[in-house]
Amino acid sequence: MHRPMEGVRILEVAQFTFVPAAGAVLADWGADIVKIEHAEKGDAQRGLVRVLGYDLAGSSFAPIMEGPNRGKRSVGLALERSESRPVLEELVKNSDVFLTNFLPPARAKLGITLEDIRAINPDIIYVSGSGFGSEGPDADKGGYDSTAFWARGGSAFGTTPAEAERVSFMPAGAYGDNIGGMTIAGGIAAALYGRAMTGEPSEIDVSLLAVGAWATQFTVNMALMRGEAMPAPSAEKRSASAGNPLSGAYRTSDGRWIQLSMLQAKRYWPEFCQAIGHDELVDDERFGTDELITQHYAEALDIFSEIIGAQPLDHWRAALKNIRGQWAVVQDSWDLGNDEALTANGRIAEMVDAEGNSQKLVANPVKFDNAPVSLTRAPGFAEHTDDVLRELGFDDDQLIALKIAGAVT
Repeated sequence: MHRPMEGVRILEVAQFTFVPAAGAVLADWGADIVKIEHAEKGDAQRGLVRVLGYDLAGSSFAPIMEGPNRGKRSVGLALERSESRPVLEELVKNSDVFLTNFLPPARAKLGITLEDIRAINPDIIYVSGSGFGSEGPDADKGGYDSTAFWARGGSAFGTTPAEAERVSFMPAGAYGDNIGGMTIAGGIAAALYGRAMTGEPSEIDVSLLAVGAWATQFTVNMALMRGEAMPAPSAEKRSASAGNPLSGAYRTSDGRWIQLSMLQAKRYWPEFCQAIGHDELVDDERFGTDELITQHYAEALDIFSEIIGAQPLDHWRAALKNIRGQWAVVQDSWDLGNDEALTANGRIAEMVDAEGNSQKLVANPVKFDNAPVSLTRAPGFAEHTDDVLRELGFDDDQLIALKIAGAVT
C-alpha cells in the first residue's frame, strides 16, 4: 500500500509550481495525472530560462519543471477553441479530481468553472489553488509565493531584522509554492476519503496567503492575543532562546554555522561542555543551575562563541555526533542534497531524464510502508497527447482533425 493513490485519476489545468506541486506529490503516491498545457505555449514555466539569477537553458533536465511535474502525462489542448471541448469533456468524465490554479475570470472564459466541470461530471472533486482565497475582495487577483505567501503571509516580516535596509527574501525558489502544493495534496486525499464515505464530492480552495498565515501562526496568534503586532527580530539578537546559551547559532572557524537547540540548558550542560573539550565548565559556579545559566547568559555566549569559533565544522561534526542534546549543521543546498538521513529514508530519489541520464530529485516528505519512492521524469510538452486521446476513444482520423483545427498539439 506504499502507493495509496493508485487508481485515482487527476486532471490538472495549472502552470508554474503552486498547484502543479500538488500533482507531483499525488503522482509520487500513485495517482495518474494528466496535465493540460496550452496547445502552443505549454506551461508558462517552460519559458523561464533564468530564475533567481541562475541560467536554466542548455539541458532537457530543468529542475524548475521536473520538481513539480514529475510522473505526469502532458496533453497539449487549446481550451479556448471550441473544437477542443469534446476532448476536455472526455477527460473530465474520466477523472476523480479537477485541479487548477487559473484565476476565476480565466476559468469562466475557458468554461472550466465549478459549475461547468460538475455539469460534465457531478462526482468530481474540484480543487483550486489561489493567491488570496476564493472569496473576498482579492478573489480575482493573482499572486506568487513571494507576494501572497512570503510577504503578505508574514514570513518576510518575521525574518527581517528591524534595523535591516532591505527585506529578507525566500530561502529557495518556489518556497511557498511547494509548501502550498503539499497542503493541497493533503486536502485532496481528505476529499477522496470523504467522497468514499459519504458519496459527496468536495470543492477545495487552498490559498498561498492562508498557507503563509498557517506557517506563521504562532506569532499571528500571539499578536491577536496581545492586541498588537509582534516586534520585528533584532539584528543584535544572538540566540533563538533568550537566556539559554545552548539554544542558538554559533559560527565555526571556516565560516560555517551550527545550531544548538537544547531547551533544558542545565540537563545538557555537562555533556555539552565535555564534548567541546572543556570539562572545567561542568562545575563552574556561574552555571550551576538553570537560573544561574540565565543570569550569566552573555558570559556563556562569549565562551562558547570563542571555543566553537576556534575549530572548523568537521571538527564539531565529530565532537558532537553522539551527544543527546539537539543540534544541527546549518546546511547549504549541496549538504541537504547529500544528507545521510534523507538518503537513508529515500527522500533523495533517483530518476532517468529524457536523455537517459541519471538525475536526483527531492522526494515528497511522506513515506508509506518504508518503501522507496520511484520517480519518473516530467513530461515533455504535449508528449502524451496522442496516447491519452486514444485511451479516451479518439481514433487517428479524429486526432488528425483535431490537430488541423489547432485544438490539440
